[in-house]
Amino acid sequence: MTPALLADLVRAAATDVLTARGLDLSALPADVGIERPRNPDHGDYATNVALRTAKKAGVAPRDLAQWLADDLAARDGIAAADVAGPGFINLRLAAEAQGGIVADALAAGAAFGTGAELADRVVNLEFVSANPTGPLHLGGTRWAAVGDALGRVLSARGAKVTREYYFNDAGGQIDRFVDSLIAAAQGEPTPENGYGGAYIGEIAAQVVAAAPGVLDQPDGQRRETFRTVGVGLMFDEIKRDLHAFRTDFDVWFHEKSLHDSGAVERAVERLKASGNLYFADGAWWLRSTDEGDDKDRPVIKSDGTPAYIAGDLAYYLDKRARGFDLLIYMLGADHHGYIARLRAAAAAFGDDPGTVEVLIGQMVNLVKDGQPVRMSKRAGTVVTMNDLVDAVGVDAARYSLIRSSVDSTLDVDLDLLARRTNDNPVFYVQYAHARLASLQRNAADVGLTAGTEYGLLTHPREGDLIRTIGEFPEVVASAAELREPHRVARYLESLASAYHKFYDSCRVLPMGDEEITELHRARLALCAAARQVLANGLELLGVSAPERM
Repeated sequence: MTPALLADLVRAAATDVLTARGLDLSALPADVGIERPRNPDHGDYATNVALRTAKKAGVAPRDLAQWLADDLAARDGIAAADVAGPGFINLRLAAEAQGGIVADALAAGAAFGTGAELADRVVNLEFVSANPTGPLHLGGTRWAAVGDALGRVLSARGAKVTREYYFNDAGGQIDRFVDSLIAAAQGEPTPENGYGGAYIGEIAAQVVAAAPGVLDQPDGQRRETFRTVGVGLMFDEIKRDLHAFRTDFDVWFHEKSLHDSGAVERAVERLKASGNLYFADGAWWLRSTDEGDDKDRPVIKSDGTPAYIAGDLAYYLDKRARGFDLLIYMLGADHHGYIARLRAAAAAFGDDPGTVEVLIGQMVNLVKDGQPVRMSKRAGTVVTMNDLVDAVGVDAARYSLIRSSVDSTLDVDLDLLARRTNDNPVFYVQYAHARLASLQRNAADVGLTAGTEYGLLTHPREGDLIRTIGEFPEVVASAAELREPHRVARYLESLASAYHKFYDSCRVLPMGDEEITELHRARLALCAAARQVLANGLELLGVSAPERM
């Protein structure tokens, strides 16, 4: 019995108790609340539903708790129900009911942890979207890992997710990138405010090789060649790096297309016509303060040119026209002001501002030998995705970037991630999976197959492992609902811990000439379920589940 099924059982019991005693059914909260007690001596699970219901129902919490406990204790799957404190109910599951979690995990296989509660959502998930003016830095790398994991988690719970990269191929940064390439190709110093690093010289040389005679072209033509070829080469490199990082996109959207197609002008005219832009001081303004911005933002500047937000307005409309009902933007720490602006854009077009969600990610620092790593050999001024991958590999890089909330600045300890010890979290989780794979190979060698007598799994360590397995679907659901894939990583560490403790206390394989028993078979089935859930969780993170380490 999973926590979700237990919650259904508690709700049914509460409904019956309230009805039998003529109490108001509306007093029962929508979520009855099932938790695992911190102290396992208190029970397998606990609920505070009596405390949350009693006042509105007009009864004493402990009285209601006792009525519920009496009802629950008589139901199939419940071994004991006891009242504690002011009205908590501690529950112990019957071994057979608890063992049903093992059966569920094995029957569902790779689908265990999936759900359909988001099946009606069509989601545009935009992340990374770094300017194609250099290799991906650590901030973009964090979003590559977290964004891809979030897409997997949302999909697992039924959402139709499109991963999108907004290709910033217009604006001043591209101009500075082109200036830097031309200077490098001509052997000149990097221009003021230009881009440095060895990669600029590499790409400049590739442009010259791809377009012989480019340096002899007239200035305008030369700039366009370096823009077209150079930006294309840089973007191709970004795509290759992301793919090697196991992050792929469904749509690569070009900012320039919004301007070339007239989409920006049409979006602005629509807002003018609807009265959602106002004219002041020679410019057209969006009332972004209505959504919490610190000041209204100009859309058309006083010189008649569109401000950057004009492209955002057109891009928002384009996404909505493609059928997306939820737009998630994953932006860097310096984009906090975009939350109000994008919500204001939704409101201006007559949509619920909640159509837009903006996730802000904080900075990432690399640490080695206790000191920050500040510069890349190739990029010069920043540490890149490839620097991190070269140091620790894709698995460790992705896992380390995903396992912490993006709300916090992250220090990635390269020395820790290089260790093959239990204090390295990705090693700890992957080793648990490899250990389980080895166990299953050894079981096959001695003729041990999995059984179904789950009622034999009564050891406390068995129970703890089973209950941890049972939490996985709710963890994935919470990670999707809260947009927090780090919950999956932290859960996997708890599951690995529960397995290691189980293995140290409960022998799975028969010793010597010992006869194979149904307990051996049931424990092997439990191990198979744990392995499946570890594999499922690692898949959601885009991290491999090795069979040998």
